[in-house]
Amino acid sequence: MNVDEDRIRAQFEALEDKLPELWRQISGGTSWEHTSVVVPSISFDQTELTKIQGVPFYEERLLFTLIRLTNPAARLVYVTSHPIHPEIVDYYLQLLYGVPSGHARRRLQMFSVFDGSPEALTDKILARPRLVQRIRHAIGDTSRAYLTCFNSTDRERRLAVELGIPLNGVHPDRLSYGTKSGARGVFKESAVPAPRGIENIHSEDELLQGLEDLWSEPSPPRAAVVKLNEGFAGQGNALFQFPSTRESDESGRRSQLRQALTEMKWSAEDENLKKFLSQLSRMGGVVEEFVSGHSTKSPSVQMRITPTGEPTLVSTHEQVLGGPTGQVYVGCRFPADQSYRTTLQDYGWRVAKCLSQYGVISRFGLDFMVISDESGNFDIHAIEINLRMGGTTHPYMALQFLTGGELDAESGLHLSARGEPKFYFSTDNLKSPHYRGLLPDDLMDILIANRLQFRPSTETGVVFHMIGGLSQYGKLGVTCIGNSPEEADALYDRCVAVLDRETGARKDSGGEAFGWVDAPFGGME
Repeated sequence: MNVDEDRIRAQFEALEDKLPELWRQISGGTSWEHTSVVVPSISFDQTELTKIQGVPFYEERLLFTLIRLTNPAARLVYVTSHPIHPEIVDYYLQLLYGVPSGHARRRLQMFSVFDGSPEALTDKILARPRLVQRIRHAIGDTSRAYLTCFNSTDRERRLAVELGIPLNGVHPDRLSYGTKSGARGVFKESAVPAPRGIENIHSEDELLQGLEDLWSEPSPPRAAVVKLNEGFAGQGNALFQFPSTRESDESGRRSQLRQALTEMKWSAEDENLKKFLSQLSRMGGVVEEFVSGHSTKSPSVQMRITPTGEPTLVSTHEQVLGGPTGQVYVGCRFPADQSYRTTLQDYGWRVAKCLSQYGVISRFGLDFMVISDESGNFDIHAIEINLRMGGTTHPYMALQFLTGGELDAESGLHLSARGEPKFYFSTDNLKSPHYRGLLPDDLMDILIANRLQFRPSTETGVVFHMIGGLSQYGKLGVTCIGNSPEEADALYDRCVAVLDRETGARKDSGGEAFGWVDAPFGGME
C-alpha cells in the first residue's frame, strides 16, 4: 500500500464516521437541508458487463431516487455517462406527488461525462478533475451531503474522498462477504440452508477437484453450477452436466470431467471455456450442486443495514429468469409467494444480523432457489448475496415513489398510503428490433395517446425506465403496478401490445410480438 492509498483510506474512514449522525438527521422526520449525490456507476468487471446489451443506460434505473425530492429541504445531484434527455427527467418529476415539478427541478442538478466508453462511470468521473470540482461546488455544504452508488468498490471510496462526503453503501473492505464464495461462508454462519458446494476455486484443477468432490457424494447431483465470484445478473454462471456413467479409477474420472467441461452451457451467449477459466483464475468462483425438482422458483429477499447498524426488511420478490441456462435475471414480481415469504424474511434477518456484526452497511439482496415436489412440499436453498443495489431495487423504489406507504413486515405486502396492498411485475428487458429508433419524445407520444401511464386515482399503471437506451437498442425497462398480481401481468401484456402495434412489431394477422425465443414473456430478452 502506497502513501496515497493510506491517505485515501484514512480520509474515507473519517468521512464514514460522520454517516450515522447524518442518517439520524435526515431520517428524523424534519425538513433538514441536505444533498444527495447519486452516481449510478455499475462498478463491476467490465468484461462481465459487456455481456449485457445497453448497459450504459442502466444508469437511468436510479432515477427513481428523485423520490428524495419530495422532501422540500432535499437537493439531489445526479451524474451519468450519457446526458439524460430533458423529456425523461420531466417524466419522473411529474410523478412526484404533491410537489410542483418546477420546485423539484430547481433542487436537481444533472451532470454528464459525455463518455459512452466501456468503463465504470466512477472511473470516468475521477479522470475529469474539473468535473469533480463542479460536482463539489454543486454540493455546497459537504457536512450535509452523502454519496449513493449502485455498488461500492475502491473507486467509490476514492470518489467519496475527492468530493469530501461519506459513502452511504457497503465499505469496500467488506465486499468479500458478497462474493459467491463469501456468501457461502455467511450462510453457514447464519444457519441458512445452501446447496452443497465448494468455494474459493481459482483454477481449472481446483474446479475439476470440486466437481470430483461433488460427484463422490453418497447421492451425487446430476448437474452443477459453476459461478464466477463477481458475475453480474447470472451472466457469470455456467451449467455443468455430470457424465451418466462413472469410471472406477481416478484418472478416468478426471478425464470424464475434463471432457464434460468442454460441453458446459453458458449463460452468456459469447462465453467460452478459455475466457471463463481466465476469469475464474482472476476473480475466483464456486461450484455447487444444481438443485432441481418438480417445480423450481427463484425468489429473493431485499434487506438494508442502516448507517446506525440496524437491519431492516425492504421487500421480497419472485425473480423471472431466462437465457440459455435459465439463470439470467430478466425481471421480477412483487411480492414473493406467500407460502414461503415469511421463511425468506426470517433468513434475510439472520443474514442481516450476521453481516451487521461485521460492520456491513448496505442495501443487499439474497437470492434463493425453492424446489417443490409433486405434493407441494418444498426446500429452500440460499444461493448468493448481492451486497449492492440490484434488479429489484429500482422497481420497489418506483412503488414507493408512486404509492407512498410502506412494507408490512408481518404479511410482506406493500400497503400504499391508502392502506391498499399493491403488486407489480417489472423487467429491464422489454425489447424488440422494431422498437429501435424510438426517441424519448416518441415514447411519450405513445404513452399519452394510449393512456399507458400510472394513474394516481387508482394507484395502478405503468412506469418506464432506461428510456434513453430505446433508440439505439430497442430496449427499455417497465414496472407495471396493479391491485393484484393478475392486474399487474395484464398491464404488462397491454404495454407490449401497444408498443408492438405502434412500431409494427405485431403482424397484421395478430401474430406474436417479436421477442427472444428463450424469453418467458413476449418482447423480453
